[in-house]
Amino acid sequence: MNPAAQTEDSPAQSAVATVAALMRRARSAQARYAEYTQEQVDEVVLGVAWTLMEPSANRRLAEQAVQDTGLGDIDDKITKNHRKTLGLLRDLKQAKTVGIIAEQPARGLVEIARPIGVVGAVVPSTNPVATPYNNILNALKCGNAIILAPSPKGQQVCHALITLIHAELARLGAPPELVQMLPMPINKANSYELMRQVDLIVVTGSQNNVRACYASGTPALGVGSGNVPSIIDDSADLAAAAQKVVASKTFDHATSCSSENSLIVLDAVYDAMLAAMEAEGARMLDTAEKQQLQNVLWQRGHLSRDVIAQKASHIVSVAGLQRAELQGDAVRCLMVEESGWGADYPYSDEKLSPVLAVYRARDFAHACDIASGILRFKGQGHSLSIHTANDAHVTYLGEKLPVCRVIVNQAHTFATGGGFNNGMPFSLSMGCGSWGGNSIDDNLNYRHFMNITKIVRTIAPNEPSTADIFGEYWQKHGLRGA
Repeated sequence: MNPAAQTEDSPAQSAVATVAALMRRARSAQARYAEYTQEQVDEVVLGVAWTLMEPSANRRLAEQAVQDTGLGDIDDKITKNHRKTLGLLRDLKQAKTVGIIAEQPARGLVEIARPIGVVGAVVPSTNPVATPYNNILNALKCGNAIILAPSPKGQQVCHALITLIHAELARLGAPPELVQMLPMPINKANSYELMRQVDLIVVTGSQNNVRACYASGTPALGVGSGNVPSIIDDSADLAAAAQKVVASKTFDHATSCSSENSLIVLDAVYDAMLAAMEAEGARMLDTAEKQQLQNVLWQRGHLSRDVIAQKASHIVSVAGLQRAELQGDAVRCLMVEESGWGADYPYSDEKLSPVLAVYRARDFAHACDIASGILRFKGQGHSLSIHTANDAHVTYLGEKLPVCRVIVNQAHTFATGGGFNNGMPFSLSMGCGSWGGNSIDDNLNYRHFMNITKIVRTIAPNEPSTADIFGEYWQKHGLRGA
């Protein structure tokens, strides 16, 4: 069955009926899949993953993603699709998600993994291949079916990847309806109805969709928006920091929410750091050029579709920047000096393009004040980075700033969503905790896609006396116990 097919009368169908038909097929498929052993589930996960990891398929999907959405870079998307999927498979390889997954005899507890059922996933146009696959593999690993709600720009490439997955599931003898998508053309009514009918809804991308998922009444995993500040202190290896920042900021033309948006440089190393950035292909705009860029980067208060997720040379052309030093593909990133944050300082917001706001900080305390102000304006809860040799600075950020991740001496885009050289789970969706209005503060991962039933048996009693609990408190405060 064509996963995006519609019946002749489907335009007249209500969103309720459209989604209900998908749900019936998903529930039937998931009921069969729930009987699979761990070995069978793992084979399905590998088979589905290979439909993206196979090099020619990866290239075709990356090319179609850029062609359909107009966002990002083909080669970088190929790298992202491969790296993110390989890392996720590493995380999933030894994970137990079927049957008994943990036993704690001393506590009398046995934990049994159970599927959630049917997962719904709303995925963004910025990552129309990598994010769906990440959600699909996590859902399948835990015994679930999944229904995707792609963005309108990403619907055709989503259809293409669903077709590949269906063929592989059929080859393995698994129900193809384990993985489905909403019928095309994608519309908000069906996407919002999907949120209401599934057993769990996962939303990456638009904060309007995240708020809708939390309001749907369905258990929800919405993730926050990024607006990453990066601090360069006076102990940093400036050449290494510049290389990492520019590589991160320009990857896939800054489609990632983990891309740096602001660079906060201590005064003592400000000029040297700008020189290091210049050596990596970043160029600082003057005041007039900054205004020219602002005029095209934002249209009626919103980021312009003409410049987001485009390479720097394209942005220079669209903005009409004429200076010779700004021409050509050797220019990888544009920088503007900024001093404030908030609605009156648009460069303090997320830019989804290879454009960095650069702040000069008097000292580390001032840098923290700037980072905190930027995050309070936009991106609270997500993450920040620091390039430093001072562990006390790192610890201070972790204890004081409203972020769920502090990335140390790494290219932020590559590190935040899991790296082969750090311990974060591989993911394309970052929970931002209560600071970002999210229900999770972790990278979205397979543990969020299953229920755990606990078998509870009696153990030897472990009941303290009142004195065991309050004795030291009574003694400290001169109180008499009961």
